[in-house]
Amino acid sequence: MDDGAAEPAAHGRSGTSLRKALSHFMDAPLPSLTDLGWSPFFSSQVTEEELRTTLPVRVMAVYRGLVSVMGATFEGLISSRLPEPGGPGSRDPEDRPAVGDWLLVGREDHEALRLLQRASLFKRPAPGNDRRVQLMAANVDTLFIVTSCNQDFNIPRLERYLVLAREVGVRPVLILTKIDLAEDPGSFRQAALELQPDLEIEMINAKDPQSAAHLAERCALGETVALMGSSGVGKSTLVNTLRGSDRIVTQAVREQDGKGRHTTTVREMHRLEGGGWLMDTPGMREFKLAEVATGLAEVFDDIALLGQECRFSNCGHQQEPGCAIQAAVKTGTLDTERLERWRKLSAEDLSNSAGLPERRGRERK
Repeated sequence: MDDGAAEPAAHGRSGTSLRKALSHFMDAPLPSLTDLGWSPFFSSQVTEEELRTTLPVRVMAVYRGLVSVMGATFEGLISSRLPEPGGPGSRDPEDRPAVGDWLLVGREDHEALRLLQRASLFKRPAPGNDRRVQLMAANVDTLFIVTSCNQDFNIPRLERYLVLAREVGVRPVLILTKIDLAEDPGSFRQAALELQPDLEIEMINAKDPQSAAHLAERCALGETVALMGSSGVGKSTLVNTLRGSDRIVTQAVREQDGKGRHTTTVREMHRLEGGGWLMDTPGMREFKLAEVATGLAEVFDDIALLGQECRFSNCGHQQEPGCAIQAAVKTGTLDTERLERWRKLSAEDLSNSAGLPERRGRERK
């Protein structure tokens, strides 16, 4: 199973044990709405009547059937179920709470009443052929793409994360970890820059507070940084280091292939001393893309621009006469491996996007 697709079941665990698991939120006074990331974008969505009868809260963690929320005057575990104005089955499958979302809850009963429009949303087709769209993170300001300077470093996977970030409109920053274990960590940086020359890159030892400390500057008061990457690259270690805590369990990677075991199983937000928020997500074995045409065009902008120079507007970029992309391959100005990665991602996006309406229709039923 892809543990990026599953949350721990709420049933079978008492409310007390869940509260214990989330007790780190209760160690400090409740932050203000601004500290939580509240902005005019969200306040403009709330009517005067709603201000009198509801409380805005942010989703700190997502479980099956429950969400942990925090506001300026309330925090707790509440049901994730939202009213369906048009009756059962009328809500869009994407209109369910994700970590980072803002909800309006009743002032007295604290029941979830409305999900506010998102500033950004990371999503993907859930693994399998007949499953729903998976919501990964909402209202993120910066994406930390975490990979390590070992066998985990993977150009095609890195491009997938870059495409996703560009599609959502969130700034990506590549975090290269385990530089203390690599013979030539600079070679990994150079390989990433060949993908995108202006890509922001940080090289760190996630276990060393001094090495990782400056990353906190990218997560200012009220801002949210999401961490994404495969298992074993050091996401949980990085969260622990930046928070000055070892609360999150970490596990070693296998030496023979550099793969790690999944330790993070819940998408949740962690508060930094400077007031920013780190959003940890489970490692993903399977990472599909859908509805990312804009992101593809931005990450592969060189190929997109070449395509505009083709003689025919419907050029398939194979053997057609006047194909600018094939001409660039022949002259060596376009790498064939990069072209093939673009073809694969474009075909995957087209295939998965075509199946989303049908999948969403099944979910509504």
